[in-house]
Amino acid sequence: MSTPYNKDFPISWEEIHRNCRALSWRLLEKGPWKGIIAITRGGLVPAAILARELDLRLVDTVCVVSYGTAASGEAQQQGELKVLKGVEGDGDGYLLVDDLVDTGKTAKVVREMLPNAHFATVYAKPAGRPLVDTFVTEVSQDTWIRFPWDMEHSFSEPLASR
Repeated sequence: MSTPYNKDFPISWEEIHRNCRALSWRLLEKGPWKGIIAITRGGLVPAAILARELDLRLVDTVCVVSYGTAASGEAQQQGELKVLKGVEGDGDGYLLVDDLVDTGKTAKVVREMLPNAHFATVYAKPAGRPLVDTFVTEVSQDTWIRFPWDMEHSFSEPLASR
């Protein structure tokens, strides 16, 4: 299967932590917040960092399945969305957090569920960017972001030899 991703962008634990702190600085002035609602699974790590930085203790989840899992770890195209768990209310006073907004398919579904939440992501791609209120870094639509929780250390072939 061909994918729409031509670029590979690995993120280290240090980078995700630094970018989540930068997101916290932006969100601190927009609060106060009642709590955080993380979109699983990608939003769990950013939500934990934001909860610490913003001194929030109430953390809940919206559980959505959208990408297939490949045994090879290759980039997968987004499939049909399935909401496994929602939350009560319209999101008023809450931060809705995810690692990335890509095509916007997941964001649209969750926005409909929680229209009054403040939607924050660490990374945003052009197709999904209009759906989030706050983000830190924009990456091109054809970039596959490899988060540290999806990787292990291994040899990397030099770009010139590919």
